[in-house]
Amino acid sequence: MFINTKELFYILDNTPACQNIMLVGKHGIGKSRILEEYYAAKGQKVVTLFLGQMSDPGDLLGLPEKNLESGKTDFMLPYWFPTDGKSVVLFLDELNRARPELLQTIMDLALNRKLAGKSLPEGSRIISAVNAGNEYQLTELDPALVSRFNIYNFQPSVEDWLDWAEKSSIDNRIIEFIKENPHYLDSFDSDSQDFERSPDRRSWERTSQVIKKISNLGQVQKILVSGIVGNKATSAFFAFLEKNDFPRPKEILLGDIKKVEEKLSKESFSQINTISSSLFDFIEGGSFSEQEKAKIIENFKEYFDLLEKLGLREIQAAFVSKISAKKYPKTLNLISEFSSDFYKELLNFIDKE
Repeated sequence: MFINTKELFYILDNTPACQNIMLVGKHGIGKSRILEEYYAAKGQKVVTLFLGQMSDPGDLLGLPEKNLESGKTDFMLPYWFPTDGKSVVLFLDELNRARPELLQTIMDLALNRKLAGKSLPEGSRIISAVNAGNEYQLTELDPALVSRFNIYNFQPSVEDWLDWAEKSSIDNRIIEFIKENPHYLDSFDSDSQDFERSPDRRSWERTSQVIKKISNLGQVQKILVSGIVGNKATSAFFAFLEKNDFPRPKEILLGDIKKVEEKLSKESFSQINTISSSLFDFIEGGSFSEQEKAKIIENFKEYFDLLEKLGLREIQAAFVSKISAKKYPKTLNLISEFSSDFYKELLNFIDKE
């Protein structure tokens, strides 16, 4: 049985901190990011240790030193060990990639919450992650160690990722592509040759970072993207873009918005909502001349009014909430600088909601 993100959150909320949790899943599905964001919202720190990258128990335990008072050997606390007395979530990533000598150290940590005789703060939680599959080079785990964890097969759903992607301003072209082609979200070819890329959630996030400021993607960008998600996914993605000629942020904000009105009227609710979010990202991430700034705000207002014309008040409300929440300070500053009337219109909209 596989659990999705919402089910994972329920498990985290209802499992005592003294019980360890092990998540079994593929690489690149966002395990560490999901945990960090979840516990950050609760005000709790997540300490992530990549055990597969540690070559010596000293990386985990800290270095030995002589205690001048007792004459015995102590271990200097490692860099990650909490010293402020506040509980932490210790995320042991790549547990089944760790060297056998490291796993012996993990045994005491998992059972007694101790490391070289020093205890983790009260209320601290231990979560581990392991990869499963023939494509990985793995270390066999001792059954005694495995028995100290509650084990769950974790596979975030496509809907989980899409929800996160929209909140995290992933490029709207990628979001729409995955909505239509969900099988391209995760790796689909475990038998590919060495150094042959295939997509995963992490690689789509990287793709978004490199294409977000580029309105029109061409052959050069296709080559760039192929090294991130692989040739097969790249070909499908660019074919999708050619078929779905939805308005781009630059086309809306720096072009003739009258020409995109017909396109927008034919788009789905979710697509227009995604396009709206992309406008904010375009403004926040760009560098514009004074003339371009004035044009952007003029079209920004036209777009907002167009949403009302199309009967999309719910998207208008989401649009205004982004500004009122001050998540996009550059956009807010441009509106107040170049169009006081538009600024007042937005405030009036808020008052009516």
